[in-house]
Amino acid sequence: MRLVTYEAPGIAPRIGAIRDQAVVDLSPIAADMMAFIDLGTAGLERARTLTIDTPETARVPLSAVTLLAPIPRPRKNIVCLGMNYAAHALESARARGNPEVLPRYPVFFTKAPTAVIGPDATVPLHEDVTAQLDWEVELAFVISRLAKRVPDAEALQYIYGYTVMNDVSARELQAQHQQFFRAKSLDGTAPLGPWLVTADEIPDPHALGIRLRLNGRLMQDSNTSDLIFKIPTIIATLSSGMTLEPGDIISTGTPAGVGMGMMPQQWLKDGDVMEAGIDGIGTLRNTVRAG
Repeated sequence: MRLVTYEAPGIAPRIGAIRDQAVVDLSPIAADMMAFIDLGTAGLERARTLTIDTPETARVPLSAVTLLAPIPRPRKNIVCLGMNYAAHALESARARGNPEVLPRYPVFFTKAPTAVIGPDATVPLHEDVTAQLDWEVELAFVISRLAKRVPDAEALQYIYGYTVMNDVSARELQAQHQQFFRAKSLDGTAPLGPWLVTADEIPDPHALGIRLRLNGRLMQDSNTSDLIFKIPTIIATLSSGMTLEPGDIISTGTPAGVGMGMMPQQWLKDGDVMEAGIDGIGTLRNTVRAG
């Protein structure tokens, strides 16, 4: 099931499910996506029934709605992984003049909830604070239930669904502050969507093509099979001593092909169109705008 948060003329933001290129209203079940996730499997069962029972005349055409981020305002920071594809780890090291070695342990950082925007929303260029805005397509997943000390073998049972994130990054701010948080948390630098695909529809999250096009040109092209630290390791590591909660968003890192790794380096500019796509999920499109 593809779950969305959407709005339309005369319709306030609410949650829905996609069926036959139309949206079924799920607001009778929950007020927003976080409340819906809190309902767990019971909420999903009700949603499946409602989606089947809702007649075509009561659905809203997908073309008539505006999709927001599936979770427009996460309760907590988005947890992200850096350098989690081998080729990207090496291109990052080369770009910074560091030794070309792979990380021995997952590299974690976070993005602020205020960075989240939805599909087709504008990514601010932030030319007043950065001249090195970069793109990063990533597979993100959402935690389904309380998770503490989860063993690798059980980790996938704790995933509610998957979505696409574009981890837009201000590269010189990473260098200036010697950490990732500010560079990754500028307003509008966490495009998320276009929807949340429930875990049952993604039997193997480590076999998905992942790519990003910039103005139609293919910049990143890889597969989630190339993740250094797979999702079970990520969940097991984070939940060892730290509680994960329903609705937590974790993004798994980006493959090679970012602007920082190019020779010469390339940065986002006004009017650029980014299309971040993952097989089995969809494509997240956003335009960069100055001002």
